Amino acid sequence: MQALEQANSTLDAQRCSRAEAERLLRFYSRIERLAAYGKAAVSARLGDPTELARVSGTSVGSARRTIENGRRVGESPRLAEAARCGEVSLDQAAVIARTATIAPDSIDDLLSVARTASFHALKDRARRVRLEAEDRSTLGRRQHEARRLRHWVGELGMVHIEAVLEPHVGAPIVTRLEDEARRLARATTADPEPFERHLADSLPLVTTGNASRGRTDMVVLVSHEVTQRGWTDVRRGEHCKIPGIGPIPPQVAQRIAGDAFLNALFYDGEDLRHFKRWTRNIPPSVRLSLQLGAPPQFDGPRCVDCGNRCHLDVDHVQALADGGPTSAANNEHRCSPCHVKKTAREARARRQRRRTRPLPRPP
Repeated sequence: MQALEQANSTLDAQRCSRAEAERLLRFYSRIERLAAYGKAAVSARLGDPTELARVSGTSVGSARRTIENGRRVGESPRLAEAARCGEVSLDQAAVIARTATIAPDSIDDLLSVARTASFHALKDRARRVRLEAEDRSTLGRRQHEARRLRHWVGELGMVHIEAVLEPHVGAPIVTRLEDEARRLARATTADPEPFERHLADSLPLVTTGNASRGRTDMVVLVSHEVTQRGWTDVRRGEHCKIPGIGPIPPQVAQRIAGDAFLNALFYDGEDLRHFKRWTRNIPPSVRLSLQLGAPPQFDGPRCVDCGNRCHLDVDHVQALADGGPTSAANNEHRCSPCHVKKTAREARARRQRRRTRPLPRPP
């Protein structure tokens, strides 16, 4: 505590170089993780959220969550050790502990994700682990019973809408909204706005039928073995899910298949990475492989930089301007902010190469 107080007393963040600021950020973040574990462990021992709220200057609700997280993490020696030494934050440890109660063998895998990926990516991975461990025979009923929609008027007189929809209902709606929002964003050349505002503008267009006419695709991945057994159950190693969303009951998939285009995917057969085209138009086989994600999990697309699953663009690894082909191996998903940053980096690199290119020698 004395060393930290001394560091704070001499800290002048405005005069720090970028490298020094990054070093200090890692320093303070590590201390924060160590302190959070100690506070949670002691608070779990006392079990008094009111006292914790008074001492730490937080709400009673936040204090209760801290105590509960401390108890959950303490139940797993492997997880407690990772939090004790600052390897993961208390929030990360709480997500892993919640998943470990359902899938105990997932701790090491989730710790690896926590070390290398964002908190958003960890939560997404943990959610998928929990869904895979669910009883598939009751999952559909539970999803159906969990559906709801509510709305209210906020302080500015704005209408707020919150909807919880079954996967096969919500996925095509979200896809259509995002497609329409991208169209609106492309049409807005001056004073660009956040993508969320374009999503808000796309909702009335889609619900009133005034959106741009186009086909909305939803990919459902079903193992052949499931269909051969009469769409009754899904066994270990098999799939019945919407990539990027999660599992759905096979009976629901069967209803969707009754009015759908069917594609056979042999992921140990034709290698789509060998299919290339030097154009911005993405061939259907390449687009489908990108929507499914990498085999054998087929977890759907996510941003390769931050792990986000929303507002995704298909981006060329090697830019078309640099001769990159349109193939599954040379295309990956990036969310809009990460895509903009990568495009800017590539443009700077091309300008730098032009500036440093040697002048042609005179004849």
